Amino acid sequence: MAIDKIQSESINLADTFAFTGTVTGVGGANTPAFMANLGSSQSISNNTGTKVNMNTEIFDTDSKYDTSNYRFTPTIAGKYHVFVQLMFTAYGGDGTQAGIKLLKNGNEVQECWERSAYNSNFDFYLKLTSTVVLDDDDYLEVMAVQQSGVSKTIYHGSLYTFWGAYKIIT
Repeated sequence: MAIDKIQSESINLADTFAFTGTVTGVGGANTPAFMANLGSSQSISNNTGTKVNMNTEIFDTDSKYDTSNYRFTPTIAGKYHVFVQLMFTAYGGDGTQAGIKLLKNGNEVQECWERSAYNSNFDFYLKLTSTVVLDDDDYLEVMAVQQSGVSKTIYHGSLYTFWGAYKIIT
């Protein structure tokens, strides 16, 4: 298909194109990207925001996740899709709640809460997804909060408690 035809007609997605030379402005990579999980169970005190110590990398495309400080510093400005899952031990009472807080440079940018509606003795998951705009020197962290009256445990392992992020191609 000739270039002048492309400019004057819509492109059929079934068409095949052969290019020579340099093609710019197409494609891209969803990097940097990482995913990490909690390496061992962590106790979360009642009514206290606690950084979740996700110290085990599942993958880290550009070595931007810090397993000592549990933070992601992409060093490349852009929009990032972020996902978090925490698995808490059972509520044990009506009206108790737990939450995830996503922090950017130490300030909360997103949160997600779950409140028990009945006397439950089941473990439960909290999940948060968000899109966050980051500069090259911004960083992200995850905090857990729970208000049950006693300490609660977050389970460890890649099936239960994890988080990650990747750059959105724009």
